[in-house]
Amino acid sequence: MFTGIVSGVGKVVEAGPGRLGIQHGPTTKQLRPGGSVAVNGCCLTVVGKHGTAFYADVVPETLRRSNLGRLAEGRPVNLELPLAANGFLDGHLVQGHVDATARIKSVKTVARGSEVVIQLPPGLRSLVVEKGSIAVDGMSLTVAAVDRPAGTFKVALIPHTLAATIATGYSAGTLVNLEADVVARYVARNLRR
Repeated sequence: MFTGIVSGVGKVVEAGPGRLGIQHGPTTKQLRPGGSVAVNGCCLTVVGKHGTAFYADVVPETLRRSNLGRLAEGRPVNLELPLAANGFLDGHLVQGHVDATARIKSVKTVARGSEVVIQLPPGLRSLVVEKGSIAVDGMSLTVAAVDRPAGTFKVALIPHTLAATIATGYSAGTLVNLEADVVARYVARNLRR
């Protein structure tokens, strides 16, 4: 379980078929084989460490649902260590189970940050509400608007988020990972029953 508060930005050092290597000394130091780490919001199992890099196997399901299969060596990624049972719950509950990918439609610089408009995949429309939570590339964000324009949602990024995550590199067309709020997911499923 995660909170969507990015703890570091790593760099891809291996992006082979079914394998991902990420360099980030502070994160690698705290990991152990068999442990979990979120990479761009995807919960991965650490299978090895070498120096300041850790390695994870990436199965076809993860590649289908996320942007991890499109990563190349040198690309930055958001990292988050799992929440300890006695930890402080910042952000919101994030499982690390990416629902879908979507393209950024626009990025607008505003006073003290930026506003990002993202496509809203049809399967997530009932789960994304204004002032609700969503994880974008593993970042816990508040939804600022939905369907303005139709089929999109908007998030507002503060300067700290831009400085401490990969969001500073976002532009129109960037492919991002989305995870709907877990509470919204269960409420929607029960209402459908």
